[in-house]
Amino acid sequence: MADTRFRVRQMNRDDVPFGKGQCDIRLQVDNEVEVAVQRDVVSIHTISGQEARDDGSECNQPLPDRDLRGFQFEVKDSRNDIRLVSEPSRRNDFTAIVRIRDGAGGFGRYHFRLSWEITGSIGPEPRRDRPDGAFAWNNAMSFRDPGRGSAVFNGADVRRIFDATVDIDRGGRIVVSFRTDRGRPLVFTGTMMRPEGRGLKADVVSEDRRLHGPMFLTVDERRVLSISLEATNGRDRLRVNWDRR
Repeated sequence: MADTRFRVRQMNRDDVPFGKGQCDIRLQVDNEVEVAVQRDVVSIHTISGQEARDDGSECNQPLPDRDLRGFQFEVKDSRNDIRLVSEPSRRNDFTAIVRIRDGAGGFGRYHFRLSWEITGSIGPEPRRDRPDGAFAWNNAMSFRDPGRGSAVFNGADVRRIFDATVDIDRGGRIVVSFRTDRGRPLVFTGTMMRPEGRGLKADVVSEDRRLHGPMFLTVDERRVLSISLEATNGRDRLRVNWDRR
């Protein structure tokens, strides 16, 4: 049983490089503790001394519960000894374990950083193609973001659209919906395609199955920034443009 347990707060800074996950764990430690970081929860077992205290820990997103790429452990501030005992892996249920020994007396400040590539959160992992050559999506995503834009049917019928909801399952199925000024939401379903640059691309169809086309989504680690779509059935045409506000 851990002696101290807390959930890490969401990071508000925007200085973390695009495509990088980061947890900054800041603690006040007296003597010796073992720190376990799993997802966005820190569990601290006190080996000797007083119980450790959180000192402003934050993550831009939880530590993944799957195989990590580019995992790094960095000591940013310490008074005595601090070391990584175990990297996150399947063997330890994707938990980073850190040992701190502080023999200076009283509480000392410790700050260590865990970082990793977050390609699995903003897009597909590379080299996951199926034997038949088809692209295979391998990640789940979910976004709820405020914003506004327009859906224009045949260049004349203009519908204002607002908040966007984007859900992608591990099989690569995507559902995108917008709140509209006409009450009924505007909904598209489809499948994920290969990413283009920093964006995502999906092959989608309208809810009534009439209009079909490629949808482009620009995202960062936590939100959708923009969505665009050109859909047609060969006769009618729908243009959708939405931006986060």
